[in-house]
Amino acid sequence: MITVISGTDRKQSESLHFAKKYADVLQAKTEEPVKILALEEMPHDWWHVEMYEKEGLHPDIIQLEDEYLRPAQKFVFVIPEYNGSFPGVLKLLIDACSVRDYKAVFKGKKVALVGVATGRAGNLRGMDHLTGILNHLGTIVLPNKVPISKIKNLLDDNGNLTDAATIRTIEKHVEELLAF
Repeated sequence: MITVISGTDRKQSESLHFAKKYADVLQAKTEEPVKILALEEMPHDWWHVEMYEKEGLHPDIIQLEDEYLRPAQKFVFVIPEYNGSFPGVLKLLIDACSVRDYKAVFKGKKVALVGVATGRAGNLRGMDHLTGILNHLGTIVLPNKVPISKIKNLLDDNGNLTDAATIRTIEKHVEELLAF
C-alpha cells in the first residue's frame, strides 16, 4: 500500500488538489492500493499533552495510524510552504504517530516528497526540514524531491491541475517512486 498525505489542515487547500492528482497518476501505474490521507479532514480533538503517552493517544490517531500509516510501505508527502517550512499539523501528526511504535509506522519505509508553494521555490526548505525528521525516524527518502512553484497558475477554477509540464513531472516522479 502507498499512502499519499496532503500535509495541511487548511480547508479546501491547493495541496489536496496536487495530492489527489499524484494519487490518480500513481494508481494508474500500479496495482498496489493507494490511499489519500487529507489532514484537513482529521478531527483536532486529539491535541493534548497526554497524546505523548501510549495510554493518552486519542482513538482517532490509533485508527488513522492503523489504516493509513502502518500498512503502507511507501509514503508521498505533498507539503505546502508555511512560513518557510511545512505545516505544524504535519509535525504534530508525526509526533503523535511516534508514540505507540514509531518503527512500525516509519522505520525502513520509502518516502517521496512534493513541495507546493504560491512562491517560486516550491517549498524546497520545507522538504529539507521534513527530510531531516524522516531520516531520524528511519525512513528512506527518495533523493529527487519535486518542488512545484506558483501553484495558483497551474490549477483551473475547479482545482484541476492543467499544466502539462507539471503533470509530466509528477508522472516521472511516480515512476521513480515505484522503482525505488
